[in-house]
Amino acid sequence: MQVGEVRVAEDADFDRLRTLCQCHDGWKMVLQKHEVTVWVKSNDISDFNVIKIRGAFDDIPAAVVFDVLNDPIYRKKWDFNMIEGYEICQLSPNNDIGYYAMKVPKPLKNRDFVTLRSWLDLGKEFMIFNHSVDHASLPPKKNFVRGVSYLTGYYIQSTVDNSDKPGCNVTYVTQSDPRGKLPVWAVNKATQILAPKVMTRLHKACRGYAAWKSQHLPNLKPWIYPEQNDLPRLNPDDIRTFSLSGTDDVLDERDAEENEMLAAEDDDSSSNDIKIDQAVAAQS
Repeated sequence: MQVGEVRVAEDADFDRLRTLCQCHDGWKMVLQKHEVTVWVKSNDISDFNVIKIRGAFDDIPAAVVFDVLNDPIYRKKWDFNMIEGYEICQLSPNNDIGYYAMKVPKPLKNRDFVTLRSWLDLGKEFMIFNHSVDHASLPPKKNFVRGVSYLTGYYIQSTVDNSDKPGCNVTYVTQSDPRGKLPVWAVNKATQILAPKVMTRLHKACRGYAAWKSQHLPNLKPWIYPEQNDLPRLNPDDIRTFSLSGTDDVLDERDAEENEMLAAEDDDSSSNDIKIDQAVAAQS
């Protein structure tokens, strides 16, 4: 799918995500720490590298990761970068359009995204991906920079063997543009430091999900059971032509001080990690 394109995802779209996650040709490994590996790859669409992160979740079934990533209520408990997130409408039982606003460490400006999201359950592998679209109900907001997701997704593959020990590999890939003009150090920090935390926090959230879900509408999973999905259907008249112009001309953050961002992010990160640990402990 191309940015701005609105249609139901096809097999070829999921195949593209699978290939991006499984094939490392042309990728450069920039970090390998514990069970997390990070690769980057240049591209001809954006000045920002494509980032790929893989984590080994030896104690988590693949289906649980799929549920955690799809559950909008639980996401508010563990995704501390999210300011606001919700679905707007659906194209089909496994394709919807939604809004996501994310907190960016000071002194940079917060970003938000409007995306078409698609997901697929194949039993031992699960896929979720999105790309940016333009919906009439969500024009750019004054206090946010509207980012662009060319392709952002998760590929979750079960590693269960003959012992039936639960486990999976989770690969996250993103080809996105936060827009505006960012300092080089901010881009490097996102790749080297912030990216691995995506896997760490997701892993912790998965450990606490079963206990949490048992107390919060345990039978409600519209991403699995289409009959539970009460989102309104897409009105084609609400889709507008997507434009990539504008933001870079009005926002220049290249003079932002690195020390201020480092201090703010480190304080926030420590606090959020403690919250996740406490939540998991309470739910265990």
